Amino acid sequence: MSVESIISSWKKKQFKPVYWLEGEESYYIDQIVNYAENQILTEAEQGFNLTVFYGKDAQWPDIVNACRRYPMFSERQVVLLKEAQQMRDIEKLEPYIAHPLNSTIFVVSYKEKKVDGRTQLAKTLKKSAEVYTTKKMYDNQLPQWTAEMLDSKGYKASAKTVALIVDHIGNDLARIVNEIEKLLVNLADRKTITEDDIEKYIGISKEYNPFELQAAVTHRDLQKAIRIVQYFESNPKAAPIQLVLPTLYNMFSKAYMILGEKSRDEKSVAAAIGVSPFFVKDYLAVVNNYRNEGVERALLLLHQYNLRTVGIQDAGTSDASLLKEMLFKLMQ
Repeated sequence: MSVESIISSWKKKQFKPVYWLEGEESYYIDQIVNYAENQILTEAEQGFNLTVFYGKDAQWPDIVNACRRYPMFSERQVVLLKEAQQMRDIEKLEPYIAHPLNSTIFVVSYKEKKVDGRTQLAKTLKKSAEVYTTKKMYDNQLPQWTAEMLDSKGYKASAKTVALIVDHIGNDLARIVNEIEKLLVNLADRKTITEDDIEKYIGISKEYNPFELQAAVTHRDLQKAIRIVQYFESNPKAAPIQLVLPTLYNMFSKAYMILGEKSRDEKSVAAAIGVSPFFVKDYLAVVNNYRNEGVERALLLLHQYNLRTVGIQDAGTSDASLLKEMLFKLMQ
């Protein structure tokens, strides 16, 4: 089951009495809930037949009473329970879920986790509800997801442009979409997104960003790396050290995985380590420029400096100073 299949069935007027949406990726849950709130019923029907509860303030008897109410001037009513993970006594909804009213569409948004599979509620959901479980997308899937999302909207962007967006925003699908939608408003009739657009409308420098720092480290260009760090020092929001270190660690981790592969063919390596072929050249360059000993040493340094950023064996050195010191040791 997917977002598309649920919404597609709703468009065909095919409904289940209970939809339980759970898991770590709120973006997909929000898509379904937004459609349920705004599209299932007409504007005229919503006034009498749409009820919205929020888990923190909701009382289970009120929710059950709302669900058991019959629709007015409509074939069905919609009851939404948002942020259900914050609701106390949520297990008391189980009797209703076991025997729901067919004219009610009850949609529950249970974010950040899954219901405990050992409970009676979980067993009832499995029998009587449509359960949609989401998982956080892996970081290496974000570039392809972003490129496909742009393609679905009729826009194109180079792999580097997509990487700039993903590296800057991180694993937050909703924010990626929001930033891109703001950008698209400014493109007029143009269908290709450039690095200049990213810099102008999202605020990511095309020359001084984690992606360019990663490239400088890959090619052991210490001077360029230090210039980028100095830019970060003057613009703290551009790339906090908590974003930079994981980016570099991911790069050297992938290079370390390649060390264990016999083949250096780009397609074979991409499949073996689970990354887009676009990035394989960079990882192979890291292997060639640092060799086994250098890659292992880089991973140890990154771990050491990550500890220092949280105050372990460090008396308060600035983030920029830590980065410069680490880069010097990394590339000497």
